[in-house]
Amino acid sequence: MPRASLLIEFLLLFVALPLGYRFSPRPLPAIPILWLAALYCYWQLRRDPTFTTALLWNPQPLPAQLSSILTLFLIGAALLALAVRLFFPHLLFSFVRSHPVFWAAVMILYPVLSVYPQSIIYRAFLMHRYATLLPSQTALILLSAAAFAFMHLIFRNPLAVTLTFFGGLLFAWRYAATGSLLTSSLEHALYGCWLFTIGLGQYFYHGRIQLK
Repeated sequence: MPRASLLIEFLLLFVALPLGYRFSPRPLPAIPILWLAALYCYWQLRRDPTFTTALLWNPQPLPAQLSSILTLFLIGAALLALAVRLFFPHLLFSFVRSHPVFWAAVMILYPVLSVYPQSIIYRAFLMHRYATLLPSQTALILLSAAAFAFMHLIFRNPLAVTLTFFGGLLFAWRYAATGSLLTSSLEHALYGCWLFTIGLGQYFYHGRIQLK
């Protein structure tokens, strides 16, 4: 695909689409739009002979990565909970207490409906599709994290953008290191579910139910 076409596609998918959603005069359904974008990315990957579709799942690296994933998660989870306890004490575990059934549904559905399509778009697709535009894998990881964070401007708060940039670095690095979208998605799901659990879900959600 010509370089100019790749740049136009990137700008449309990773800049114009989030901005259009963010500034839309009417509320738009986030999950259907996310899945439409993911299906476009999946279609492009499937028709690309240079992409190995096994990477879209690939469970083999997961057992060897579990100790690393869980160690980092326990440290990160403790720091996030401490930050909420210090700066937003009224939010700590508020979602679990106020909406336990909805919280349980989020724990089950969020990894499937939100995490995996994001992983297709921001890891598998972006890091393969635009590899020729960047000089190194490190640059691809940074681009993935930046695009992932930029998408979260739809939630209209700097906390979502900041946290997802650092999370995006970790998830993109994990995917690059393992070639396993399942492994990267599992790590993404752990942090996302924890953010909802400790009360920060309201910064990553704009549905009708109040999460506090």
